Amino acid sequence: MSHDEGAILEARDLSFGYPTRPEFLGPISLSVSRGEFWAIVGPNGAGKSTLLRLLAGLARPHAGRVFLEGVVLDTLGNRQRAQKIAFVPQQPPTDLDQMVRDVVLMGRFPHRSFGLFETAEDHRIAARAMEATQTEAFADRAVKTLSGGEAQRVHLAAGLAQQPEILLLDEPTASLDIQHEQAIFRILRDRSMHHGLAVVVVTHDVNLAAVFCSHVLVLHDGAVAASGDPADIVSPEILGPVYGVPLTTLPLPQDPSRRWVVPVAPSSEVEP
Repeated sequence: MSHDEGAILEARDLSFGYPTRPEFLGPISLSVSRGEFWAIVGPNGAGKSTLLRLLAGLARPHAGRVFLEGVVLDTLGNRQRAQKIAFVPQQPPTDLDQMVRDVVLMGRFPHRSFGLFETAEDHRIAARAMEATQTEAFADRAVKTLSGGEAQRVHLAAGLAQQPEILLLDEPTASLDIQHEQAIFRILRDRSMHHGLAVVVVTHDVNLAAVFCSHVLVLHDGAVAASGDPADIVSPEILGPVYGVPLTTLPLPQDPSRRWVVPVAPSSEVEP
């Protein structure tokens, strides 16, 4: 299979396993281009976080390869990867003594000439990232004094300050309320649509994916169950068998081509 010339990040026939589950994941192929906003969805244990770590170069596939702009990811050094790829984990550390501003500035480390001192431009970029994630109000507080949701937004700000070409996030809204869930997805969509950032997010919320993402990949038992436009993928026919529950849809008023997936309410049974 030839390299996809339009892809910034490409997974080709990836497989991965553990000693107790040697065929846990794959083979999986995925091609992500600039300006695309991908969601990886699926039930617990489907392999979503594992796939994201493979795409980030944090785990090595047992078979297959990941390419970054046509170059095999494993051949690049950590600094080279970090200049292109930012990874926000599912549970970033929240007990840090560092100030929020300093944590966000850490995102600038791969771009510093000598890796020691921040420039005025670094501070400007960090300030914009905090403004985008609504974390500037506690810039001078220690991360350990924040709520889990606030700390999650700080780590997202650090990812944005890194100014990557592809941003990988593992359940970035898991600790957030509805308002901030949607705010984070709006930020990610804006970065992809208007700044050309390639975004891949693991999420359990298929409806956020349907509303905000340009592409959805569905994993089930370590394999790709479906991949494509959310209008085609986020449907009871595809997601019902994957999640093992009956589903139905409601049309979205702002975009009738996209649908809101909801479980079918169980019929009430009256005891005789």
